[in-house]
Amino acid sequence: IGVKESHQMTLFRIIAAILHLGNLEIQAERDGDACSVSSEDEHLNNFCSLLGVEQSQMQHWLCHRK
Repeated sequence: IGVKESHQMTLFRIIAAILHLGNLEIQAERDGDACSVSSEDEHLNNFCSLLGVEQSQMQHWLCHRK
């Protein structure tokens, strides 16, 4: 469709990261008032690796509003 190969790979990486994000297991804590994500979750590791973000920061901000 006219998209350069380098752009295609970037798009594939973003789509793969989004799909991994959708597979994350988020555990509810304190009767649903809080949540957590395991640092051992393979989907979190893949997501962070694909987008080049720090795992501990992503783990924190997925469970906090601000």
